[in-house]
Amino acid sequence: MIISFLISIISGAIHSGTPLLYATLSETVGERTGIVNLGLEGIMLIGAVVGFTTTVQTGNPLLGVLAAALAGGLFNMVFGFLVITRRANQLASGLALMFCGVGLSAMIGASFIGSRIQGLNEVRIPLFSDIPIVGRMFFNYDILVYSAIPVAVLVWWLMFRTRWGLGLRAVGENPTAAFAAGKNPHRLQYQALFIAGILGGIAGAHLSLAIAKTWAEWMTAGRGFIAVALVIFSKWHPLRAIAGALLFGGAISLQLQMQARGVPVSSFLLDMLPYVLSLVVLAIWSGARRHATPGSLGRVFQGTE
Repeated sequence: MIISFLISIISGAIHSGTPLLYATLSETVGERTGIVNLGLEGIMLIGAVVGFTTTVQTGNPLLGVLAAALAGGLFNMVFGFLVITRRANQLASGLALMFCGVGLSAMIGASFIGSRIQGLNEVRIPLFSDIPIVGRMFFNYDILVYSAIPVAVLVWWLMFRTRWGLGLRAVGENPTAAFAAGKNPHRLQYQALFIAGILGGIAGAHLSLAIAKTWAEWMTAGRGFIAVALVIFSKWHPLRAIAGALLFGGAISLQLQMQARGVPVSSFLLDMLPYVLSLVVLAIWSGARRHATPGSLGRVFQGTE
């Protein structure tokens, strides 16, 4: 009984943590260039609904993932135009993008509410999937779960092992100095936001195509804001985001398992668990985060085009 419960918690943490990891990587890339995007929730919803509707129309969930990634990237360009080209306030623009995503996704998905799809199938790893206990916990997931950690490593490599990543981080620390060194801060920020939108779209697609396998309005349920907290928890580092996503995924899995097993605790209190954890993380890390925060986070670069 206990082993079964632990297996359910761990596998649930991996499954629930996957969209959180993609979303956290998305926000990390954007914030490394000095841009805070509170509209991540809206990007995830656009990715979720576009991925779901594309899968329904084509019958191919992989096309759904690609469509969700593209939709997320393009939708984030709206935010980029506001905060980079028009130099609008980042927090206000992010909230506007979120509510736009909520409304637009509801409109697109109105006729698909309650529809069911087969979605992304679980891929069993030969030999490893048959290992007792371990096989059930680690080797029986869909392709996006298996890709999550390699994507995190790829994002880390791009940020910390390439000239492009060096320029990206330089813009986030001091865009004026980066501009003086020959970098184009606006171009790098647009590139970062497009990549961030792609990752955010994939995060939403995993929710609708692999976890829920249906569409429901506002199905992200605040995960975009949890991802923003996870960026702080991980100190803006892609590899640390893996541990953070598993921790928060475990909190989500725990409250679901406790509800499913009829634990005599209010379901409202259990639903609060991931968000309470977010507040705890922010409280604990608020004093230390200034040592890792990009120097120009939230500031508007006023240089010439």
